[in-house]
Amino acid sequence: MALYEYVTQEQLAGFDKYKYSAVDTNPLSVYIMHPFWNFLVKFLPTWLAPNLITFTGFMFLVLNFLMLAFFDFDFTASSAGHEHVPSWVWVAAGLFNFLAYTLDGVDGKQARRTNSSTPLGELFDHGLDSWACVFFVATVYSIFGRGESGVSVAILYYILWVVLFSFILSHWEKYNTGILFLPWGYDISQVTISLVYLVTAVVGVETWYQPAVWSFLYRDLFIFMIVACSFTVALPMSLYNVLKAHRSNTLKHSSLYEALLPFLSPVLLFLLSTAWVVFSPSNILDLQPRIYYLMVGTAFANVTCKLIVCQMSNTRCQPLNWMLLPMTAVVLLAVTGVLSNETTLLYLWTAAVILAHIHYGISVVQQLSGHFNIFAFSLKKPSRD
Repeated sequence: MALYEYVTQEQLAGFDKYKYSAVDTNPLSVYIMHPFWNFLVKFLPTWLAPNLITFTGFMFLVLNFLMLAFFDFDFTASSAGHEHVPSWVWVAAGLFNFLAYTLDGVDGKQARRTNSSTPLGELFDHGLDSWACVFFVATVYSIFGRGESGVSVAILYYILWVVLFSFILSHWEKYNTGILFLPWGYDISQVTISLVYLVTAVVGVETWYQPAVWSFLYRDLFIFMIVACSFTVALPMSLYNVLKAHRSNTLKHSSLYEALLPFLSPVLLFLLSTAWVVFSPSNILDLQPRIYYLMVGTAFANVTCKLIVCQMSNTRCQPLNWMLLPMTAVVLLAVTGVLSNETTLLYLWTAAVILAHIHYGISVVQQLSGHFNIFAFSLKKPSRD
């Protein structure tokens, strides 16, 4: 029995008709990673549930986040004059990141191999991917930090949003076209960052203080690659695919309002969180960047998961995420100075957002497991008694 029935009967009926449709044209993925994953999946026991593989991969990213939080909570460890993160941590981070990426690629193949593919598996996979964005970005940030040769917490905040919007673009595409066009940047970034972690363990963070090309520092290259990939690859390809569907009369939503509706809650979340950053009396982002990123990334994941449910069930996107209402009150309390201790307010609100998102996730998994008469983390069939 689900904790709360977030998925409507109309959506459950839509899940019954759902068929997976995706396009992956990335050469790295097609010619290297998929053959590698096809090789690895043969060694997995056939009793191993795909969702358990998905969850294990996600937990490796959470472990990376927590590990770097322990050694570099406020992102200053890579700055000159500070005690640096131990080399073994970067080795572990590189291995954990690549393991997470590998398990994310193997889970679907295990599902097809064991004939256990379900809409729940795809929802679980993509839902955790949406939350993984913040853990991935925050962990990478520790390589450069916020020192003189690093990246300011404000710039990293906007970079996080570039990554988040790049992620939701793919699901906006599918909401409108019915096809998930897998982004090229994902595979390239995962392999690159895994290698960068390992290189950092060998050469030290001081290497990233040096110019990469001419007077461009590695931090500048880091920022340029993320922004350029988003605005010159991800965004144009998404728009092209949606416009192509429009020209061929296969677009699911004919009106501009309905087509753009999935962006309403993410944009409102961006405006609310940015208002808190800009008008914070105590400069909350500078005081607690890691917790602030976690709060924003978790709230975004909740918004995205609800879009994925609508996209997979072929139902209308929810215009407004309920979480934005109490967040509006929280931001007003903070920026007006009604509550003087912003740090305590941020911690309490972050805890509330995380608990609400976990509650939502568990409820949806339980509801869909019951609907399809399956166990989420086992290939055994439940009895109907």
